[in-house]
Amino acid sequence: MHWHSLSIEETLKKLDVQLDLGLTAKEVKVRQENYGINMLEAKKGKSLPVKFFSQFADFMIIILIFAAVISFVVSYVDGELDFVDPIIILCIITLNATLGVMQEAKAEKALEALKKMSAPTAHVLREGKVAVIEASLLVPGDILLLETGCFVPADARLITSVNLKAEEASLTGESHPVEKMADVKLPPDTNLADRINLVMATSMVTYGRGIAVVTETGMNTQVGHIAKLILEDETPMTPLQKRLAKTGKVLGIAALIICVIIFIMGLIKHLPVFDMFMTSVSLAVAAIPEGLPAIVTIMLSLGVQRMARKNAVIRKLPAVETLGSATVICSDKTGTLTQNVMTVTDICSANSNEKLSSEFGKLLLSHAALCSDAILQLDKDIVTISGEPTEKALVLAAYHTGSVKSELDESYQRVHEIPFDSTRKLMTTVHKSTDQTYRSITKGAFDFLISRCTSVYTNGTEHVMTGSDKKRITALNNAMTAQALRVLAVAYKNIPRASALSEGAVLENGLTFLGLIGMIDPPREEVKEAVSLCKQAGIKPVMITGDHILTAKAIAKELGILSGNNEAITGDELSRMSNDELSQSISRYSVFARVSPEHKVRIVKAFQSRGEVVAMTGDGVNDAPALNTADIGCAMGITGTDVAKNAADMILTDDNFATIVSAVKEGRGIYDNIKKAVHFLLSSNIGEILTIFVAILLGLPTPLVAVQLLWVNLVTDSLPAISLGVEPSAKDIMQKKPVSPHKGMFADGLAFHIIFEGLLIGSLALTAFVIGFKYFDTPALLHSLSEQQSPNALPGTYIPWVGRTMAFAVLSLSQLFHSFNMRSEHSLSQIGVFGNRKLVYSFIICSFLQIIVISIPQLATIFQVVPLSIRQWAIVLLLSFSPILIVEIQKKLNHSKTDR
Repeated sequence: MHWHSLSIEETLKKLDVQLDLGLTAKEVKVRQENYGINMLEAKKGKSLPVKFFSQFADFMIIILIFAAVISFVVSYVDGELDFVDPIIILCIITLNATLGVMQEAKAEKALEALKKMSAPTAHVLREGKVAVIEASLLVPGDILLLETGCFVPADARLITSVNLKAEEASLTGESHPVEKMADVKLPPDTNLADRINLVMATSMVTYGRGIAVVTETGMNTQVGHIAKLILEDETPMTPLQKRLAKTGKVLGIAALIICVIIFIMGLIKHLPVFDMFMTSVSLAVAAIPEGLPAIVTIMLSLGVQRMARKNAVIRKLPAVETLGSATVICSDKTGTLTQNVMTVTDICSANSNEKLSSEFGKLLLSHAALCSDAILQLDKDIVTISGEPTEKALVLAAYHTGSVKSELDESYQRVHEIPFDSTRKLMTTVHKSTDQTYRSITKGAFDFLISRCTSVYTNGTEHVMTGSDKKRITALNNAMTAQALRVLAVAYKNIPRASALSEGAVLENGLTFLGLIGMIDPPREEVKEAVSLCKQAGIKPVMITGDHILTAKAIAKELGILSGNNEAITGDELSRMSNDELSQSISRYSVFARVSPEHKVRIVKAFQSRGEVVAMTGDGVNDAPALNTADIGCAMGITGTDVAKNAADMILTDDNFATIVSAVKEGRGIYDNIKKAVHFLLSSNIGEILTIFVAILLGLPTPLVAVQLLWVNLVTDSLPAISLGVEPSAKDIMQKKPVSPHKGMFADGLAFHIIFEGLLIGSLALTAFVIGFKYFDTPALLHSLSEQQSPNALPGTYIPWVGRTMAFAVLSLSQLFHSFNMRSEHSLSQIGVFGNRKLVYSFIICSFLQIIVISIPQLATIFQVVPLSIRQWAIVLLLSFSPILIVEIQKKLNHSKTDR
């Protein structure tokens, strides 16, 4: 229903209510049955067990569970009772499921926050009496009494309004209170922000009073429509989740294929079925980097801690990387790009622009402050101002020139006033000075005030206003308006005592024009640099606001958002475009003005349809659906509503747009580090697979047993990989374009490097095995230990003790050395070996653990190895260090090709 297009009489008739009586108790009961209570509905949530077990539907998680079960079986069959690895796998799965459950209720929390924002009580007229009732009991047709400071509990059509203004910034994006008028009818297609004869739920009355009739309650209100949007739009998977899902499927399928191939090869060679099953299962366990989910979670958690210290609080771990992949940042203007504080920036005399700090500036602003109702309080040099935002700006500007409102009021006592109203567009006050003279001061809209002026104040004197004076003043006003400034004109009139209590016809005519005051909600000082850095990083900043297009364009140009061929568009123009048309033309626009919550969601979806990763920043109720729809939502922590915070993935605790820049840098660094960890883990695991696969293919004894494979995974998949997660971001990381969401995890040659380095590690381990087996496993040694033959040894062979020990040591240590290669695409000589101290400590700890399991007899027995001689250790160290040398050569060759 277009309530704003109905007259007051039509509205009352439609709702079947009498203005002087209100509804009866019987009518209220019937309407509550028909319309329900005035509360927002919540989507029925899943039970905790359902939420928990639904987290196990992921393909990679299923494979990990299978690997854990097989590991248990292998350990039990071998009689080793070593359940460390499967326990770790199950702990990782449980951790991931728990984190998933914690994020499941984001939409429900957003709805709960919307409920809390609803006014708890309401003043209504029922059965001819004013009553205070719970807001949830309101029904359409209730007569609502509004006054300054009260929250609006439901959508309502104004019946009467006396200087009524409502703060709707969090709902429509208006940067200042909207003047409301009851006695108007508006076209049906009037924009939400321009429906001045309506008040809407969760808005606040900042000035004046009024009477309204409730038109919509609960989910039918404008804020209810927002709640529906939150319910209907599901939060998309982040690029990281998508890439890890693909990686998990690839690894899981590859592991199963390898198991089948090895098993079939064993059957063809007539090897024992059980032995081949154990070998293939060991390979499958090695093929899946079971530590990857936990390592990624830890990396993200470390990144979250770093970001929190930089005023960015992450509510959802994968969102860290998403921001680093963002290609578009859609930001609300009011309170995000701007300070959400009206500020006087320009003043003009009748002749020219003047400085605020000039004598004229002090005179003009002191007059404006006197003709204001804002109250300024000083407490130990702390200034507190209460009142309507425009008047607060005037009083503060006067204070900065040395004119304190309270002192002005004492020196120039107010004896009479004519309040502002929407017809005159003027406010007038009359003051008596200490010398018993009287002066009226009038401020208001330029067009309404200039026609009442007959003289002009210039250079300390008054003279009759001429046509050229009026033309010059009008040009100054137009110039200020073109800058998107909100302009107030100020005039005065010296009057005799007898006229002090006169009405407007006397006081507001024959005025002396004093000057013009321009004000605006100014941009945050640090935002311009942040916008510049975003563009430098290949990110398109976009302003989405409910404010007027002139104001939006002025702010956007000042910040650098609107530049080049970029355009601005209004919500009305947007409404006339289909989704396909918007999707095709969306890249042209950088500013969207006078938009509604539905428009914001359409804009975000249009960018997403073009393959963009969209981040949305905002602080109001109107931002919540777009925050929820975007790939990542960033809410303001100080001025942000609970709705916005609960719908967002990240909260900026300092409300600073510039914080996004550091978050983008952190996100990119974290994604780079995750790729390094994946690169490291997969190349290492390929080396393990190759070692066993080629040995069996060549008819050699098994070079590694299951417990050794699990130990290598445990040592190399933990500390070194996690330490790569704290590698400092590359200096040029913000010079690169965002990672495309369509680009696979293994793009840009990563797959080749993984395979090449995996072959390298596998070859080195196999070389160590062959050297040990051929040259150090003497017949005497083999015979003396023959009775301890491993269950996994191939039939007819003895345990290759030295060969297996050397392969075990090289496989582990070569991966530890290889972790240093992962730090950067640049040479270690450029970035320094000790730049990542945590990796150095990890290398020392893991190398020590590897050495002691070989050197301590009790542990050597468990791991089926023997102590090595100095000569054997020298060969092990030479082979283990080889990845550093070979990859350094590879990096040099790659950079040589790039330089060409």
